[in-house]
Amino acid sequence: MVDAIGWISSAILILTIGKQVFKQWHDGTSKGVSTWLFVGQLAASIGFTIYSLLVRNWVFVVTNALMVVNGLLGYAITIRHRRRGR
Repeated sequence: MVDAIGWISSAILILTIGKQVFKQWHDGTSKGVSTWLFVGQLAASIGFTIYSLLVRNWVFVVTNALMVVNGLLGYAITIRHRRRGR
């Protein structure tokens, strides 16, 4: 059960945030994207990384560490678009 929760959560994060970051980058806009989306995603990814370390699940450690990078990238793209729009 513990692993199922981790795999489902990981898949949701990768799919939703990865798609959003790609869309922002591809479209050249972050219109309608809240920076709180990335704040929440970063908090979840950091929590999942800690969880993964505690249960010694190296697949999740790598997956969630990459999601932290993805969240930082999405946040940076959002900030860049907002500054460029001013």
